[in-house]
Amino acid sequence: MTICMMPVNAQLILADWFFVVFHSSLILFNLFGWIWKKTRKAHLITISLTLLSWGFLGIWYGWGYCPLTDWHWQVLEKLGKTDLPNSYISYLLDRVLGWQPGEKWVDAGTLVLTLWAFGMSVWMNWKKTPK
Repeated sequence: MTICMMPVNAQLILADWFFVVFHSSLILFNLFGWIWKKTRKAHLITISLTLLSWGFLGIWYGWGYCPLTDWHWQVLEKLGKTDLPNSYISYLLDRVLGWQPGEKWVDAGTLVLTLWAFGMSVWMNWKKTPK
């Protein structure tokens, strides 16, 4: 017996939008979550997990591996989407803005901005703040 009576296609469309919203929000949080004092510890955790996924899981699944991207691609493939890029950022730029920059530029920009945000997070979490 199924718990959800929603048609499979509707479930997949809902899952697609969930991933777009959730993954995009996580990306934005990874870039800017270090700014606010209340979110700095959570930011350091999420960006560290992101980098660990890219590097450690990347040993087995390929550099830059992200489980969210993998799961979203599975949903999109079931919806009939093909020729998905390796990079989720490339996918978002195309889906949201209709812009398809070169993948090497996207990969380099993604890495630079992520390492910058990680550095900012480390700095902001360990710097001495006046009382």
